[in-house]
Amino acid sequence: MDQKTTFYIVRHGETEFNVSGIMQGHTDSPLTEKGQEQAKLVGNALKDIDFDLVFSSDLLRAKRTAEIMLLEKKLAINTTELLRERSYGRYDGRSATEYREENKEMLAKIVDLEWSERSKIKFSPDAESDHEVVSRFTLFLREAAVTYAGKKVLIVTHGGTMRSFLVQIGWGTAKELPGGCIQNTGYVKLVSDGIDFEIQEVVGVGRSESVST
Repeated sequence: MDQKTTFYIVRHGETEFNVSGIMQGHTDSPLTEKGQEQAKLVGNALKDIDFDLVFSSDLLRAKRTAEIMLLEKKLAINTTELLRERSYGRYDGRSATEYREENKEMLAKIVDLEWSERSKIKFSPDAESDHEVVSRFTLFLREAAVTYAGKKVLIVTHGGTMRSFLVQIGWGTAKELPGGCIQNTGYVKLVSDGIDFEIQEVVGVGRSESVST
């Protein structure tokens, strides 16, 4: 019987841009003091798990969260662009309020679209669609599941990326998992053989019937 790989997928801690309501995307901002404390707490919550490998988005907020989580463990942190947050293109680094105002008609329109159609929409030509984000994230997970079969792998990534993945694999709908549904340092435990994904534990992820962007 083939061994499955166990993944713990964690969202980064709170950042200054999170507090200010800024679209982060591929831009970055430091963890707040609260964000650093969140990283310590989730690291403590997972301290008894003997991780074999650690991967992080190459963006500072994710890498710093991983560093704080692993202060007492001698594990190298491997970074990759495949684990990055969704790029919002020209909206990266701009106010979320401004983003919603400029795209209010499209945001209202996509509410009732099927995910297969909704996930391919871009709000800026230089942005990523949910489909593109999920494609690179899933590619990473499938390859890691095969390469590190039977291992325990920690991944530190981003809320938007995690949300899109959960919707894509059918754990929840886009309406049940609105934007912002994953708390800072919320995490998901899943196992995979490189083909299928099985969610075994979810912490800090809220389901809702309300629709948000």
